[in-house]
Amino acid sequence: MARPLRIEYPGAFYHVTSRGNEKKDIFKSRRDREKFLEYLASATERYGAVVHAYCLMSNHYHLLLETPSGNLSQIMRHINGAYTTYFNVKRKRSGHLFQGRYKAILVEADEYLAELSRYIHLNPVKAGIVERPEHYQWSSYQSFIGQSKPPAWLRTGFILGCFAKKEADARKKYRTFVENMIGKEYESPLSKIFGGSILGSADFIDEISTAHIREKEDANIPALKHFANRPSPEEIMKEAIAALHGNEKLARQVCIYLCHKYSGMRLQEIGDRFNVRDTAISEASRRLVRKMETDEVLGRKVEKIKGKFEKCRM
Repeated sequence: MARPLRIEYPGAFYHVTSRGNEKKDIFKSRRDREKFLEYLASATERYGAVVHAYCLMSNHYHLLLETPSGNLSQIMRHINGAYTTYFNVKRKRSGHLFQGRYKAILVEADEYLAELSRYIHLNPVKAGIVERPEHYQWSSYQSFIGQSKPPAWLRTGFILGCFAKKEADARKKYRTFVENMIGKEYESPLSKIFGGSILGSADFIDEISTAHIREKEDANIPALKHFANRPSPEEIMKEAIAALHGNEKLARQVCIYLCHKYSGMRLQEIGDRFNVRDTAISEASRRLVRKMETDEVLGRKVEKIKGKFEKCRM
């Protein structure tokens, strides 16, 4: 049985989801949802979990958690275990309530926490349950925009602090940030996950890989192969030159962009490799993206190269 890659350390942030077994409902009443939130609250008291956002759907839930003590497994055993016991006793049933173990994505908080919270808060809208996120009672959105008082265990300040220093301004800007996406198609932040386990920049991925992954060897954890099989600059450059018919100058620009996206190299390493300032790499990548938007031929060629390396982010 393949096992998910678990990365735990003090101060880590996660997007956690858990679904009902056979896609069945895990919340069937108001009291069920209230009870789950009670267990969430007790996880903050007993195990030091920090809850930054949540949403309870009918057959699954989403949590944005921080673990100051590096104990996600302990926290989730408490939440899912206690709730399963409650649910089974109440309904005189036995067996699994959840579909396997929870799924936890390690998140680079400064880069993605706000975006993930928007994704979570728009879940009920996307599912057609409500027209607007503030109409849904079982998420943290009402607390974020000041429509209801946040429970003592919910920490809204970290995400709101990304938008403004003053709370009132932050709430207003956050509401605009979320509600501007209602009815629009937009790329889910979860599409950017690396190795099925990490959501973050290339620097963050490399830092986590160095500190927590490279020492691991386990054939039952398929995600590990993604960290070992990331493409080298030489491999990327070879594909770029071939796709661009020997145009080395343009191939170099494409290679810097793709190294930033897929290789897991630090910006300084990419800069040293291509003799550019590490501070200029992100801007160079943005310039290439803008160029691809106006040059369809170039865009198609780069997309073809990306397709060969896209598996490295799955």
